[in-house]
Amino acid sequence: MNALTNQACLQDSVGSVEVVSPFDRAVVGSVRLTPVDAVDDVVKAANAGTSQVSRLPRSERARILFEVADRVEARSSQFATTIAREAGKTIRQAKKETARCVNTLRLSAEEAKRHVGELIPFDSYSGSENRSGYFTLEPIGLVVAITPFNDPLNLVAHKLGPAFAAGNSVILKPSLLAPLSAQALVECFWEAGVPRDALQIVHGGAEIASSLVRSRSVRMVTFTGGPATGEAITRDAGLKKIAMDLGGNAPVIVMADSDLLDAAECCVSGSFWAAGQNCIGTQRIFVAEAAYDQFVKYFVELTQAMIVGDPLDEATDLGPMISEEQARRVESWVSEAVSKGARVLTGNRRQGALFFPTVLSDVPVDCKIWTDEVFAPVVSISSFRDLDEAIALANSSESSLQAGIFTNHLETAFLLAESLQAGGVMVNDSSDYRFDGMPFGGAKYGSLGREGVRFSMMEMSQPKVVCFRRK
Repeated sequence: MNALTNQACLQDSVGSVEVVSPFDRAVVGSVRLTPVDAVDDVVKAANAGTSQVSRLPRSERARILFEVADRVEARSSQFATTIAREAGKTIRQAKKETARCVNTLRLSAEEAKRHVGELIPFDSYSGSENRSGYFTLEPIGLVVAITPFNDPLNLVAHKLGPAFAAGNSVILKPSLLAPLSAQALVECFWEAGVPRDALQIVHGGAEIASSLVRSRSVRMVTFTGGPATGEAITRDAGLKKIAMDLGGNAPVIVMADSDLLDAAECCVSGSFWAAGQNCIGTQRIFVAEAAYDQFVKYFVELTQAMIVGDPLDEATDLGPMISEEQARRVESWVSEAVSKGARVLTGNRRQGALFFPTVLSDVPVDCKIWTDEVFAPVVSISSFRDLDEAIALANSSESSLQAGIFTNHLETAFLLAESLQAGGVMVNDSSDYRFDGMPFGGAKYGSLGREGVRFSMMEMSQPKVVCFRRK
């Protein structure tokens, strides 16, 4: 009996968890919980699976990844519907996420064919003239991937695709709030030929995650989620590699010379995509004083025109947050800001897990809405007098994944791009643009390493030097 079969039998003894729609609380599906005492067997099997993957030729890894991408694309309608139902994303956004997943997998397939080392110029150092050699990029081994609910398909692909392309085995633990897309993607990997021992999926909470992270057989943990969990992982992990994306508090600077309507349209999308549950979502917008009133007018009008409701309706612009509990949490954060003097320009209405898109001004800098990652459809807009003030305001956050700039002046764009403390700066775009092949990560607290297919593969590899001495 292989480890997966054994695991499934054990899961029966601890039961299943139902996955419910955050919009109407309808049951979407269920997954079997993995008992903690099954973790050792799962790790043992996955560790053995590393040799199965690492021995596969690059061409075969690429072929398998292309096939996984084709399978996801062929089932894109089902994947999109699952995302919309379990995570509350609008169906239009879910379709885009599915398309991005296909692209992430194909990028992984391409990188599998060219993930190599390079020659080392030993003779550039005096005394090493009779040596030559190179380094290769070897698989790191067993990777544990822990993923969140907000991009339940593509963020999983960002772990599995690069890990397999680099020759590693993986144990995936998706969020229990939205595990169905991840489960379906793993099944596509199995169907395409990935050995089942080399790719395993477990379902559970913090205890399961902690058991996996503590295992000495695990060589790397890659995690996307909140800072409290990230800190717990660092305490549990011991001597192993860690890559993390723990969120952000993204600023956007809008200069008076920019196209204000275009800037407002981009920032509305950046603020409210996925009901604001987006680590690079626009949270704080700083507008030049001369343009402030006009920008706010455009922004509020566009926000008020958004259709809020059923994520499966093609007309819907903004669906529910992941739970009513999270909607209540942001409701309390907005109330705190208002009690301290913030003004509500539109929104601040909750209906179950729906929190209507909310625009605030005059937000005090000691409010959670300002200092913490809001992860909700709430944005704060303020004005600035000069570039130094704008830069200082934008850089005041402790965490910084990406930032945005709107300007028609090239010199201003270069100055701000250089001055902003962020892992990425988007010029004439909101903070939430991401191409799945670019390096992705933060510049301050809340980020370790980089994602983006090629860059993830570097994180999931280790160099091996080979040096020849000529006699």
